Amino acid sequence: MLTMKLKHVTSLFCTSALLASAGSTNGAQPSANPGGVGPAAARDSLKGLKTPEGLEATLFASEPMVRNPTDMDIDSRGRVWITEGVNYRLFQKWGKLRPEGDRIVILEDTNGDGAADKETTFYQGNEINSALGICVLGDKVIVSRSPDVFIFTDANHDDKADGPPVKLFTGIKGVDHDHGVHAFVFGPDGKLYFNQGNDGRELHRPDGSLVKDVEGNEIITRGKPYRQGLAFRCNMDGSEFEVLGHNFRNNYELAVDSFGTVWQSDNDDDGNRGVHINYVMEHGNFGYVDEMTGAGWGEGWKKAQAKGAKEDERPAYHFHQYDPGVVPALIMTGGGSPTGIMVYEGNLLPEAFRNQVIHCDAGPRVVRAYPVERSGAGYSAKIVALLAAEDSEKWYRPSDVCAAPDGSVYIADWNDSGVGGHYMADQKVETMTGRVYRIAPKGHKPSVPKLDLSTSSGAVTALQSPNHATRYLAWTKLHELQGKAQKDLEKLWKGKDSRQRARALHLLARIKGSEKKYVDQGLKDADPDIRITALRIARERKLDVIPYLKKLSKDSSAQVRRECALALFHHQSPDAAKIWADLAKQHDGKDRWYVEALGIGADGQWDKFMDAWLAQTGSETASASARDIIWRSRSKKTPDLLAQIITDKNTSAQDRTRYMRSLDFITGPEKDAALLKLLTTGSGAK
Repeated sequence: MLTMKLKHVTSLFCTSALLASAGSTNGAQPSANPGGVGPAAARDSLKGLKTPEGLEATLFASEPMVRNPTDMDIDSRGRVWITEGVNYRLFQKWGKLRPEGDRIVILEDTNGDGAADKETTFYQGNEINSALGICVLGDKVIVSRSPDVFIFTDANHDDKADGPPVKLFTGIKGVDHDHGVHAFVFGPDGKLYFNQGNDGRELHRPDGSLVKDVEGNEIITRGKPYRQGLAFRCNMDGSEFEVLGHNFRNNYELAVDSFGTVWQSDNDDDGNRGVHINYVMEHGNFGYVDEMTGAGWGEGWKKAQAKGAKEDERPAYHFHQYDPGVVPALIMTGGGSPTGIMVYEGNLLPEAFRNQVIHCDAGPRVVRAYPVERSGAGYSAKIVALLAAEDSEKWYRPSDVCAAPDGSVYIADWNDSGVGGHYMADQKVETMTGRVYRIAPKGHKPSVPKLDLSTSSGAVTALQSPNHATRYLAWTKLHELQGKAQKDLEKLWKGKDSRQRARALHLLARIKGSEKKYVDQGLKDADPDIRITALRIARERKLDVIPYLKKLSKDSSAQVRRECALALFHHQSPDAAKIWADLAKQHDGKDRWYVEALGIGADGQWDKFMDAWLAQTGSETASASARDIIWRSRSKKTPDLLAQIITDKNTSAQDRTRYMRSLDFITGPEKDAALLKLLTTGSGAK
């Protein structure tokens, strides 16, 4: 059996994503791990950590080699890179515990026994105290620590930073705070993906100027247009900057799969059981605060309670899940303190974990997967535990999870008595703990597959690795080879593994002069995930997507049609409105993912798009599909259409409230006229 019962620690659900105590320092006393300190104690603590049948967790490293690991990456040689957080929350009463600053440490298993026996300090300094992100890309290391994102270089490969780091970004708020900037990851399109929590607030270039996205918007969360936490994508040098989603609370880390789909977790306010996993629908609003006013969720929840909302609906109201314009959560996981995340695209672990999101939650002391299935234009998910603590093991606090080149999974454990941003129990360096575990099938010996980048065939083999750092090296070499790698990439493209095919397609479509050829092949593929990948590539390569959208707008897959709607975002083609109307006609009235994709696609062009839809459908307002689209729309004609629905005798009282709420997102004289109509005719809504 791969499933197991999860034992949650409900007394430890706190605001911040990482570390320390149960949210208050009142009366708390510093203490060391009661289970002891050092390798022997760490191995003993493993008895309280449980894996599914057939897998085992072994100790890779512990204190004194590593202390308070905040984030982790694994390089192409299987070495584990850790950012430490000894100097965590310096403003607290214990002050700076390590005057020389925190470390980036490399942990290595030189004899192949599965345990680290070599420790190397790559860099140490106060500018990286409690860094919340590390990404190893060849001889470059990207380290995230508000207010800065640093790039370290090791050109001579001596495992020491060549000198002081350079800044990729700066000016990020949330200094010494868990809600600032988080880890970077390399995507299958050759771009960087990262995020920052709601205390990050803004993002600057090294010269101090605010970053502007490709739409011309400044990256600053003042509601014009962005609010709260943000998810990003950009080129390796920080150019072509995009905001993928906004209005998260503390979206701690993100992960991107081979199709280019982005996944992340988000954290709730204290004690509201609203931790959840997101599929990051591009350009989406994810609902932490009110879209129009920036107000929190509490007032809306009070009103909902007064009208009979049940307590188990609190998490949904917490993230405005009932509001038009909010992308739905993939799965609510209750209370917790979510941290590191990855998409496991390896074959070593059992089927339940392959090609799935694997995620750390330090609150309930568990690392788990969320196997997904297609559900309309979106997804549904369930929970399968990978490494969970029994009641006896109180200090297990997983902070990150990564895949090694051989497909085994490593988990970093901050190791403290609780979580939250206000306290940590262990405040003495000599007793401060930190562990790294390795998850693999029982008896599986660690190995590092041979890496040969001297030939295109060797690079294609490396491209298939479950390890990000290995894939980065392979991607870079194959992109450099261009047409010389075409033959070997085509072999992978013609294979049966859809994720490997997607990786090949990304590179084939970047061979100069062959972009359209391979995009065309991808768009005709039988696999909807490949069609989605091809459309994303066409957009990124700045091909004319309108001919593609005309064909794909009638695709049998709602997920492909979702991507068509997203591709229309701010597209100025005269054909865009009709394509959108064709997509809207296929809404079944049951798919929230689909209607939100339509809403994103129509942003800024609602009048044209609604006119095109109404020209095809008339002013029919009775069907569930028509009502959904009207509920989500923001056109000048929307208020009158909403008024028709609200005054319809067949509209239930509950639905009237829903449509009245939709009016809150519209301004202008048309709304005023609709409200007057409702007042004079009587709507039944309060």
